[in-house]
Amino acid sequence: MVTSPSKTLTLAEFLKLPETKPASEYINGKIIQKPMPQGKHSMLRSQLVTTINKVAENSRIALAFPELTCTFAGYSIVPDVSVFRWDRIPKDENGYVANVFQFAPDWVIEILSPDRSQTKVTGKILHCLSHGSHLGWLIDPETRSLLVYPPGNQPEIFEAESDDLPIPDFVTNFQLTLGQLFGWLKL
Repeated sequence: MVTSPSKTLTLAEFLKLPETKPASEYINGKIIQKPMPQGKHSMLRSQLVTTINKVAENSRIALAFPELTCTFAGYSIVPDVSVFRWDRIPKDENGYVANVFQFAPDWVIEILSPDRSQTKVTGKILHCLSHGSHLGWLIDPETRSLLVYPPGNQPEIFEAESDDLPIPDFVTNFQLTLGQLFGWLKL
């Protein structure tokens, strides 16, 4: 859903607005509210965060965050999963994780919702890649496929269950096939 305020808001004005549920994003001067997560979306997001953190958090390589607001380069977006290298996680004055993340995730993961435009979600991934992300994933639960966006290269599509999925170089000892990814949806 796109909210059309009576006047155009700046990013600074948008950041002062109360939070919405589901989250709203600021993209190209427009406020766009994300759709309510549904079952497949929620399950994939939850499993990805848990699985990535099981490998990356314990060794302090990286940390995966669900639905984290990232504000940078004129956008304020809320990727489904944002993965940051450990040394890039902002900290407050007491050494705790900060509330504000003002740069692109190192690995951005989006899960396509049935009523969401693939073009708009792809635009968010490309914005992240052009501002420092190492890898972008766009997961489509309906087609059980995944588009991988490496920076500076053509996207690749993965459709076979046996396909090993590309993972950023900084996440070591982590492997995932497309079959494993979508296997999380079977109960």
